[in-house]
Amino acid sequence: MNTFAGKVALVTGASSGLGEATARKFAQEGAKVVIAARRTEQGTQVAQQIIALGGEAHFVRADVSCAADVERMVNETVERFGRLDCAVNNAGIAGPRFTPAAEVTEAEWDEVMGVNLKGVWLCMKHEIRTMLANGGGAIVNVASIYGCKPSDIGHAPYSTSKFGVVGLTRSAAADYGQMGIRINAVAPGFTASEMVNPDRPGAAERYKALVARHSGMNRLGKAEETANAILWLCSGSASYVSGTVLTIDGGSATRLY
Repeated sequence: MNTFAGKVALVTGASSGLGEATARKFAQEGAKVVIAARRTEQGTQVAQQIIALGGEAHFVRADVSCAADVERMVNETVERFGRLDCAVNNAGIAGPRFTPAAEVTEAEWDEVMGVNLKGVWLCMKHEIRTMLANGGGAIVNVASIYGCKPSDIGHAPYSTSKFGVVGLTRSAAADYGQMGIRINAVAPGFTASEMVNPDRPGAAERYKALVARHSGMNRLGKAEETANAILWLCSGSASYVSGTVLTIDGGSATRLY
């Protein structure tokens, strides 16, 4: 299938995990894809692999917490491919884990908010400007189930940032829906990735127990499963969907309490 033939998609945090899986699926469906990430080597490799398989891709190094980087990222997308139809704001960090709110440092708090929340806002700011010039588009922001319900103990910065992404998504959807831009969010549950990997060497036993307790289908999700939902939200099949938060957690949200 070529659902996105002739379309241009921008994916942040696309050097690995969900971002990489989403970029690859866009390419498989015919889109020209911009891979944006801080890690040049990994991001370039993803782009090269897509090209080797017959797709069109371009890597842009960008730190989404930096306004100048984000503006350049979107401008380079348009310079390279002529337009921007779909944007997936996926870049994010976990921040301090298992740290009570009052013990989080100001620097830790600012870093998480800078990437996870400010970064999404900066990306949307420039993506929307470009999409308005094109007559519309679709944006998907990556939130989390921890942005829908308070998280387990010790994740205050991350959870707060993702609640913010949900609110920003809904507010922006109201602002721009009548101008042809659909804005939605996905809220993944525990998904196998660099950020959530209970089997990596040295992983805290408490973190392993947390994942096991909240695994609604007795397993971690796969990045490709969330990527499928993201592509649907960007597609014409979701033409009347905007301002929604799609939970993709295998039922984990039912077990958070």
